[in-house]
Amino acid sequence: MLQNPVKRPNGASRWLTEAEMRAQGTNDGVSVKAYAGTTGVMLAFDVTDARREGLLGFAIAREGGNRPPRHLAGMQRFPGQDHAPGAPVSSAVGPIQRFRWSDYAVYPGVEYRYSVRPVYGTPIDLELGDGPKVSVTTASATEGAHRVLFNRAAAASQAFSRDFPEVEAELEAARASDRPPVLPPRALAWLGRGLLEQITGICQRAVNSEWALDIAIYEYELPAIIQAVSTAYERGAQVRIVYHAKSGDEQTAHNDHALTGWPAELRRPRTTSRIFHDKFIVLSHLDGAERTPVAVLCGSTNFTENGVYRQANVTHHVEDDRVATQYGDLFEVLFNGADTTETKSWINDNNQIDADNPVMVGFTPRSGETDLDLFESEIKAAKRDVLFCTAFELNDRIDQALLGAANDEILRLGLQNTRSGITGVHRDRTAEFVASTFVADGIEGHFLKESTAGQRGNILIHTKLVVIDFTSDAPTVISGSHNLSAAASSGNDENFLVLRGLADVADCYGVEAMRLYEHYRFRWRRKQAEETNGGTASGMLATDDSWTDPYFEAGSLARADRLNFGVSPAP
Repeated sequence: MLQNPVKRPNGASRWLTEAEMRAQGTNDGVSVKAYAGTTGVMLAFDVTDARREGLLGFAIAREGGNRPPRHLAGMQRFPGQDHAPGAPVSSAVGPIQRFRWSDYAVYPGVEYRYSVRPVYGTPIDLELGDGPKVSVTTASATEGAHRVLFNRAAAASQAFSRDFPEVEAELEAARASDRPPVLPPRALAWLGRGLLEQITGICQRAVNSEWALDIAIYEYELPAIIQAVSTAYERGAQVRIVYHAKSGDEQTAHNDHALTGWPAELRRPRTTSRIFHDKFIVLSHLDGAERTPVAVLCGSTNFTENGVYRQANVTHHVEDDRVATQYGDLFEVLFNGADTTETKSWINDNNQIDADNPVMVGFTPRSGETDLDLFESEIKAAKRDVLFCTAFELNDRIDQALLGAANDEILRLGLQNTRSGITGVHRDRTAEFVASTFVADGIEGHFLKESTAGQRGNILIHTKLVVIDFTSDAPTVISGSHNLSAAASSGNDENFLVLRGLADVADCYGVEAMRLYEHYRFRWRRKQAEETNGGTASGMLATDDSWTDPYFEAGSLARADRLNFGVSPAP
């Protein structure tokens, strides 16, 4: 049983157990297993052979969070159903014809109860049978040793189009004039989903001269973050900043502009021939000149509008003095002016690769690609599944480890922003990888095209994460700024976490990795179907149980998905 201390506002403590983050139930030959992240809950189903016969899908009801009970919705309907194109369809009317479904209309730190009912009958006379119920509590964004938040970022989602129809005109205008779109605050809050508040929140804890903030950052631009840092300094907190700097570099110009007027003794340009790619903040308590680190915020998010709102990113707040101290020690080396060679030597001597610690903190640049050795070995050690979201071209060894051997037993589901050797659909069962797909005309007329107008680069997926054996009781998470590349290992300044056996943390990562994967996989498959079918795609539900066939076909990816994520139901 996992033990993860969660501090309550009154100072009391309780222990979260895996049972609260994961739950499973079975009833009358139907089962459900739930995985709760911070802002999403994944539900995986299974049925006995007897209950599969005539199955038209699943109706899923949710209650909790001080909201009335409601059925979750999909986007597909039966042929002939009277339904507005692009509008959600209640699963009690258009049942979910998949063995895994996720709910992203949830909030952190809330208990939710789900009822899953198998649907039979005919499309015009549906019969909802008895099914299992489960209760789970989403992870807190403000309490606990690990607080993991992902932004929504994918502005091409149906929900964004429905909730902010006025934004489409602004995106079109921005594309036409090659400028950043100006989005309303409500839309930005929807896209950020608490990411900005996670970053500014650690700054707000530096309330007076008894506190210090040490910031290592590649891109320092977003006014709200700059203001939060400046306000902490005005309150008397000691605030030091190390930032990316390179002669003639565009990002350096942006950073210098943002730091205009900042005291010279409290900032250090990190001059490097590569990239100072770190993005972390260490919060410390001060006793005179002595710092005692208590927390660190890290992850993949640069302090820019792109990072917080447009690219898919994560922030990971660790409330652990041991972890924070390791980040603080590195910061001292950087702030004291060590060049790349000196930094590499310090990391080689003081940041050994640890293959056993439940929470390993890693830094680069380092010698010998020992970090890549670790990543490769962790991925190759997978016994059940590998989930990932990555941004750039990977090291060849990492590529091959993620891809695996043909017809091996590992379920591999991943998303990569940049095309590489692992992008595409593989004929064997090893994987179906997809790159982020641009769809110019929209699907059903209700998808907005992703926009990179005014954005430096074309990155949509910026996370760098791998979750190994997510569906087991002992998953491993790799996350941070590290792009799993040779350059990130030996040249760039990077940081990463390897988290072993923390299922509650893995659920935060895995649920969101699958959100991104499913979103872009749907778009990619839909685009392929439209091209194959002459520009049309039906998007209709099957009128019989034939939709279940791939999930029970020996050797199929769908069957592996059903068996890995779900739990076998009692007959």
